[in-house]
Amino acid sequence: MATLKLSRVTPYAALLPMALVAALGYLGAGLWTFYISLTGSRTFPSGHFIGFAQYHRLFDNERWMLSLHNLAAYGVLFVLACLVIGFLLAVFIDQNVKGEGVFRTIFLYPYAMSFVATGLVWQWLLAPGDGIDGSLRALGFHDVRFDWIVSQDFAIYTVVIATVWQMSGLVMALMLAGLRGVDPEIWKAARLDGIPAWRVYAQIVLPMLWPTIATVLLLLATAVAKLYDAVVAMTQGGPGIASEVPAKFIMDHLFLRSNVGLASAGAIVLLVPVLALLAPYAYARSRKEAA
Repeated sequence: MATLKLSRVTPYAALLPMALVAALGYLGAGLWTFYISLTGSRTFPSGHFIGFAQYHRLFDNERWMLSLHNLAAYGVLFVLACLVIGFLLAVFIDQNVKGEGVFRTIFLYPYAMSFVATGLVWQWLLAPGDGIDGSLRALGFHDVRFDWIVSQDFAIYTVVIATVWQMSGLVMALMLAGLRGVDPEIWKAARLDGIPAWRVYAQIVLPMLWPTIATVLLLLATAVAKLYDAVVAMTQGGPGIASEVPAKFIMDHLFLRSNVGLASAGAIVLLVPVLALLAPYAYARSRKEAA
């Protein structure tokens, strides 16, 4: 019996030092970034302490404020669209349609692509004179123009279109797993009572899927905070700085403008909402496991 207990504990005990080292690495990197954000570092880190001056410069920077505005608009549209489309796709597949495996593969395949590849494909699809715009003209709609990608007012929404196309399949897969866990007796009782399907989904199924929805929201919110690849591949932050996002601002100042201090301040500011999302989720999970 002692040998059996030892064999069960040993794998977890072996992983504990690795997990501790990883946690210390993340914490150390975060603390180092915060320290650098309090210095006047330019091309290389320096010990010239200037307090929170970098943060004042950051929020006085028009480009940074525009990037936050773009990220907020992008985040709301991206999360809502992914949730709605992913849930509807999951409901569709949950109807035991023929070729379910094929549909699952088709809807999930975009998620296997990199954001760079997705951005390049959609850059061509949305380019004026080509792709969708060219197809509309070929069909005789000569007065219709779909040139959002070169419009300062709509460029960020083209990024929403591309990334929603990529991420909706993942939401579909997670939602479908949740739907498959719903007791079939609920549907039988609803049919006997003559309750419309939409009411069953709205009032019974969706509340039961809340743990799945919370996980999806966390994944999507994290994807919003680290938005970078798709913007660089599609618009390079343009036209001008119309589709600028915080991650691109940070990378540009870190590698192109040799302003390590300001880039570090931006990284810390961007980290705050991520921690604000992760902390309640981790707390709720720990309470659930403790119960």
